[in-house]
Amino acid sequence: MEQFFNQIGQFKKNAQGKIPSLAISNALLQKIIGLLFPILIEDQEETSVEKKAEDVSALLAKTLEQLSYSAVEVEEKTREFMSALPSIYQNILLDAEAIYMGDPAAESVEEVVVTYPGFYTIMVHRIAHQLYLQRIPILPRLFSEHAHGKTGIDIHPAAQIGKSFCIDHGTGIVIGETTTIGNNVKLYQGVTLGALSVDKAEAGTKRHPSIEDNVTIYAGATILGGKTLVGHNSVIGGNVWLTSSVEPYSTVLNQSAVSVRNKKK
Repeated sequence: MEQFFNQIGQFKKNAQGKIPSLAISNALLQKIIGLLFPILIEDQEETSVEKKAEDVSALLAKTLEQLSYSAVEVEEKTREFMSALPSIYQNILLDAEAIYMGDPAAESVEEVVVTYPGFYTIMVHRIAHQLYLQRIPILPRLFSEHAHGKTGIDIHPAAQIGKSFCIDHGTGIVIGETTTIGNNVKLYQGVTLGALSVDKAEAGTKRHPSIEDNVTIYAGATILGGKTLVGHNSVIGGNVWLTSSVEPYSTVLNQSAVSVRNKKK
């Protein structure tokens, strides 16, 4: 048992300075969401936007301190993140508008913001991606995994996603680390943008596909490989398995046959 207890203690020691407090990181994400979209946070106090921004800044600084950054680095990275929030917010609003325009069932942008899991995951991804761009470790993954657990949509924080991104339904979507997605792209549930191999030696290489502007990918499609490029204005049908590039304006369909019989006959 002594060895067992020592192993537990060693793991905890190894995590210090590498992993921030999960309670603080979760609170930070909620503070950021509460700043951008107060309607998404229950029982939030009626405070000014300026005060909420100050709270986000202070909690981010506290989180970065747990990652062993110096005081100067904490100040610089906090200032950089807060300066990026206005443009992040504008891009998130474009995503909400894209989802609203792309779904006949949506009655308002406000409904999209409050009820659509695809919107929630995209919002969290854009926040996490900024932290990733600032080379802040672990925290982006903690944010993305929070959204993954809440919605069933898995987007690596390193994935590059353009403007007006629409996820309809969304459950089961996987978007890998080195994926690049252009503007005005729409994905349905169960889409995988993944790698052809999970060999650890390929870490740091381009392993996931590139999707150009104005592409629609329907439910259950699987697109794999770092050299796979889906050209702009293409449509990828449901349940397609794709490991090679397609030219712009392509339509790719699964040709499986469907047989319908009348049991009375």
